[in-house]
Amino acid sequence: MRIRTRQVVAALVAGLMTIPLAACGGVDQAGVDRFTVGLLLPSRALPRWEHSDKPLVEKRVKELCPHCSVAYANAENDATRQSQQMVSMITKGVKVLIVDAADTRAVRSSIENARQAGVHVVAYDRLAEGPISGFVSFDGAQVGRLQGEALLKAMGERAHRGSVVMMNGDPVSPNAAWDRNGALSVLTGRVRIGRSYDTPGWTADNAHANMSAAIAALGPDRIGGVLAANDAMASGAISALKSAGVTDLPPVTGQDADLDAVRRIVSGEQYMTVYKPFRTEADAAAAMAVALGRGQKPRDVATTTVDSPTTKAIPSVLLTPRAVTVGNIDRTLVKSGVYTVHQICTPQLRPACDRAGLTG
Repeated sequence: MRIRTRQVVAALVAGLMTIPLAACGGVDQAGVDRFTVGLLLPSRALPRWEHSDKPLVEKRVKELCPHCSVAYANAENDATRQSQQMVSMITKGVKVLIVDAADTRAVRSSIENARQAGVHVVAYDRLAEGPISGFVSFDGAQVGRLQGEALLKAMGERAHRGSVVMMNGDPVSPNAAWDRNGALSVLTGRVRIGRSYDTPGWTADNAHANMSAAIAALGPDRIGGVLAANDAMASGAISALKSAGVTDLPPVTGQDADLDAVRRIVSGEQYMTVYKPFRTEADAAAAMAVALGRGQKPRDVATTTVDSPTTKAIPSVLLTPRAVTVGNIDRTLVKSGVYTVHQICTPQLRPACDRAGLTG
């Protein structure tokens, strides 16, 4: 994946707020602003898709284009189902598709069919192959770097003695390799990678099985840290460590800032997660989709370009992720409105929340 930066991402939020207003002009453009945006998400395995991305995209599309509608479908981790959903939406007349591909390669033929039907496709979160018109995601290499840096900090002197177990993402997702390469750029030469596993579906169950295999191979006392690519896998790895009788858990990373993961961070079971401001991602995808639906260029929203294996110079928005540890939960998640202290701090966690300064 090659990236060409045209302007700083810091200007993105201001740009997203002003472009749609200028485009709309406060006038109901009959026949132009009455179109449907299709939203296809890959699974329900991760809480973020249904709880964050879906409502945020729907809300922003309606704000930018009050007479537009959003059609939604979830692939349930089934690439064939997602292709069928795309065909159905194209047949029903959607003008633009926002697609987070269940399989970025398998969806290529469907995206080609969409292009032939005059339907633009915005790849969301994962860079799909085929003639997509735009791409919105987070800098995956930076996600991996944040995880690797946090793990080294947490391990301290133990980095020279223990082994790191890497729980990488789903091998069919380009984000998995993107994240892994970012992490390895930090860890290589500084720690011993004891075991490294791919995790189909990014699921807790598969991570639990892989972690159990790592414990059997290395021994529980020789695992100094776990680089888990997301929070679901972090939960599976932690569960496996507990099942093996490990009481002094090694530092475990994560990604997505799931509520359960934030609670594990407060309790000390998980060391960190990576927060990706889903609202900004959803806003950028909605703005790009609405612009395409109106016949405008996605470059008005894009901040850079990215090359996929099939398409060059795709107008793109790559956002900046943030590391979250127990010391900055209030600053990164509570004050930004992601969660309230009441949501995070269950009665059982109240003492730990007090120690973490979560008292609001």
